[in-house]
Amino acid sequence: MSAADQTMSAGMRWARWSAVVIILGVGAAAFRLSFTTLEDLAKLAHVPARDAWLFPLIVDGTILLATFGVLVCTHRPERRFFVAVLTVGALVSVAGNSLHAVAAGRDLPPWAAALVAAIAPISLLADTHGLALLFRAAQRHSAPARVAASAAVESEPEPDPVPVAEPATASVPVAVPDPEPVTAPLPVPVPEIRPAAPRVVAPVPVPVPVRSSRPVQTMLPIAVPVGGVS
Repeated sequence: MSAADQTMSAGMRWARWSAVVIILGVGAAAFRLSFTTLEDLAKLAHVPARDAWLFPLIVDGTILLATFGVLVCTHRPERRFFVAVLTVGALVSVAGNSLHAVAAGRDLPPWAAALVAAIAPISLLADTHGLALLFRAAQRHSAPARVAASAAVESEPEPDPVPVAEPATASVPVAVPDPEPVTAPLPVPVPEIRPAAPRVVAPVPVPVPVRSSRPVQTMLPIAVPVGGVS
């Protein structure tokens, strides 16, 4: 940014802040004068002195509410109502200040006193209706946002898992020994196992008793002489 641009930017900022300060000062002075004039006008319309200060609050409060409504409802049908209220409120404020100057401290005629007395209930109706319109406009504005938010939540895909980076470790070279050659073991001869021959067991003879029909006689021993028989 060049020096000329910086100087122009600083001058614009100074002009904006000066305009803000001037508007605040003029607004405060105008409100003070209008407040005092309308309060005195209410006294000339036979409003009790202790309640006369409420009349300028009613007029200026209605003007402020209509101004906010015009700013908020920029592209909405409710804006026409607030423009009408703002126009009527400004006319009442200007007419009240002018009527106070014409009266010059004298009591207002009956028709003017009746108009001043009718301003309070009319302002109450206008302010109440304006507040209802602001609430309705706010609900109409927030309904599409809620529907869009709910639709976005329903259609929002589940987030992909975030990969966690492993902590970096310092790589230290490690000496790896050379692999030793692996020799296959020699085959071990396995002796051939022959099945054993079946063992044949000879049957044991069982003595069978033999019965004789003759009785066995007992033989006596015979003495035989040695040397021959005589």
